[in-house]
Amino acid sequence: MTNRSRVIDETLINLFEPSDIATTVSAARSITRDMGFEKNRQFLIASAVSELATNILRYAGRGQVIIRIIMEGEREGIEVVARDSGPGIHDIEQAMQDHFSGGAGLGLGLPSVKRIMDEFSLESSPGVGTTVTALKWRN
Repeated sequence: MTNRSRVIDETLINLFEPSDIATTVSAARSITRDMGFEKNRQFLIASAVSELATNILRYAGRGQVIIRIIMEGEREGIEVVARDSGPGIHDIEQAMQDHFSGGAGLGLGLPSVKRIMDEFSLESSPGVGTTVTALKWRN
């Protein structure tokens, strides 16, 4: 979120178990639908949210996803913040390469989230945790 953005609404989902991923994806679909995103964009954003939530459970065991509706001037967007206190990402550059996986996954998660969303940032420190912030503008 930029300094000129303001939060209109915020939904926080704590992730502890696999069913929480479905709750997070459902929230993203509902919010994007209510915001007026086209169906294909709703699906893509929900896919990005699913990747982020899955990564939290897979690598950190627990964390949270915050979904915000934000306004910046006349633009409206959805901002997703996924954070955990897990082991962190040791090599961010490598993690952002297609087909790299630190675990059993396909290695499409973070690069695909970056491609889907309009803005993307990742902060991670080994032993401290990871925060991914991704934003998609509606107009």
